[in-house]
Amino acid sequence: MCGIVAVTGFKNALPLLINGLEKLEYRGYDSAGIAIINSESDNITCNKAEGKLKNLKSLLNKNNIPGTIGIGHTRWATHGKPEVKNAHPHCDSSGTVAVVQNGIIENYQDLKNKLEKEGVVFNSDTDTEVIPHLIQRELNTLGKLNLENNGSTLLVAVRNVITDLEGSYALAVLWAGAPNSLVVARRQAPLIIGLGEGEFMCASDTPAIANFTNIILPMEDEEIALLTPLGVEIYGANNERQYRNPISLNISEQIIDKMNFKHYMLKEIYDQPETAKNWLEKYLIKNSKNGQLEIDFPFDTNFFESIERIEIIACGTSKHAAMVGSFLLEQFAGIPTNVFYASEFRYSPPPLLPNILTIGVTQSGETADTIAAINMEITRRSLVKDENFKPNLIAITNRSDSSIGRQISNIIDIGAGIEIGVAATKTFYAQLLSFYGLAIQFAQIKGTQSKEEISKLILELFKLPPLLEDLIEKHNQSAEKLAHDFFNIKDVVFLGRGINYPIALEGALKLKEISYIHAAGYPAGEMKHGPIALLDKKVPVISIASPGEVFDKVISNAQEAKARDSYLIGIAPKCNGTEIFDYLMTIPESNELISPLLNIIPLQLLSYHIAAHRGLDVDQPRNLAKSVTVE
Repeated sequence: MCGIVAVTGFKNALPLLINGLEKLEYRGYDSAGIAIINSESDNITCNKAEGKLKNLKSLLNKNNIPGTIGIGHTRWATHGKPEVKNAHPHCDSSGTVAVVQNGIIENYQDLKNKLEKEGVVFNSDTDTEVIPHLIQRELNTLGKLNLENNGSTLLVAVRNVITDLEGSYALAVLWAGAPNSLVVARRQAPLIIGLGEGEFMCASDTPAIANFTNIILPMEDEEIALLTPLGVEIYGANNERQYRNPISLNISEQIIDKMNFKHYMLKEIYDQPETAKNWLEKYLIKNSKNGQLEIDFPFDTNFFESIERIEIIACGTSKHAAMVGSFLLEQFAGIPTNVFYASEFRYSPPPLLPNILTIGVTQSGETADTIAAINMEITRRSLVKDENFKPNLIAITNRSDSSIGRQISNIIDIGAGIEIGVAATKTFYAQLLSFYGLAIQFAQIKGTQSKEEISKLILELFKLPPLLEDLIEKHNQSAEKLAHDFFNIKDVVFLGRGINYPIALEGALKLKEISYIHAAGYPAGEMKHGPIALLDKKVPVISIASPGEVFDKVISNAQEAKARDSYLIGIAPKCNGTEIFDYLMTIPESNELISPLLNIIPLQLLSYHIAAHRGLDVDQPRNLAKSVTVE
């Protein structure tokens, strides 16, 4: 989940490292640090600071370091508290080897115990610190063979060490003995090399590289590379030299501006009408033969005809989008669909069945559990020598240039643009739209809905952007007023049924993520089976009541909460039955299938304003990172 950046061959490494870390801070902001081989002394100079990157920048303003090669790190804490001693880079006892890592070394404790018996003293609580000590020990061994102090020696040392590491990692390593050489390696964690003329940059993600170059070499799993001003050497797990052509980034550097908004999250909520408009323009086309609007994805969907079941793999907010998708795919398209937490799927996958479509959903395209689960599914299906068991795959992501984009060819690029706020808003919205598109395509191919019903749903989608603009403007004001009453609230219950149950879950997650208020989402009908014991006048209930098949049931469940003295907030159109609510956040009447695309708006805004009113860091909430690249 951490972000790493490394450079070599530049006249001044420091500005490139800081700029790269700024682009990676979404991956972690518990601490940050850089290490540079000081060109005046050939020693490694390391600077680290607790907290956000601005603290490191303030420190470096007083300590400019000349050097052409360096590594940097922005941390999301796994092993060890977010303190300076646990910040990366980590060095060996002599201070001649420095390492930054993204990932988790699962056998670090065993390695640490062995090193301590050899007399090594550790200065941190991290798993990473074992790596520089192991590399230095290996360099000492290689030195006895009278090898030259150069990049090749460092490459051999790192390669020997990583064979002892269990877990996932992306590493960048400096050695004062080879002041122009940088060694990087990866296993189940993303790492990309940016190519220049005698200048090279390596990072966890493309935004850190985009200002420098648009020519990149994504490293494959189990690869290790040596970077010097003379070029790049990449080796596979079998130690054989790898040769392949670089690729061009298909993203351009975007200007990230909050404009007049106090926080990026609020701006990104306001971006959603444009997000919907862009998605519809990208994937909704008019058939030249019959003039009808149709969904058109950029890959051949003929294989949809043979699909009998769908499994969706996702985490967090993406899983909530997948749950809405599951409802649509089953109830509108008639395809049995299951949604799995990626972290659970990896260790308890469902039985292998024929003609299954697997959909991986990850806004960053780098979610470790989702990518690992997809890899596992590809492997186990490829072992079955039956055409009906082949891996049929789709990825839904905001980053088609990411790891999942290189893993799966059938990509639905949600095209939401850069999202800075850690709590997903516009990316969630675009994921939802992607599932509506899939449900429509399957309904067309399978013939489970009439042309009239399909056209009706498409037309509802087409009308969304102006509806969203009005809804956001209206509820930005109402949510701000309501937030004042929630200042000291400690628990909130969210209720929904049917297609809106996942929206209740997402509303609860948003509130937890950014306001630190405990919140839980439930199917409304399940309240009386236990959770109703939580209710009293101190626990407000937010109930999503969209007119349709379950409207009367939701109102009845809300009455049960009202009878327990809970303050009742409704997300619903103003109609008969909604007078029960103490406060009604009104939604336009719509087709029940479309309602999640409207109901999520007031919930996002309410969470935002509660957190802002509490004076919290809305865009970078504690303990969270935008891209979860560790298990």
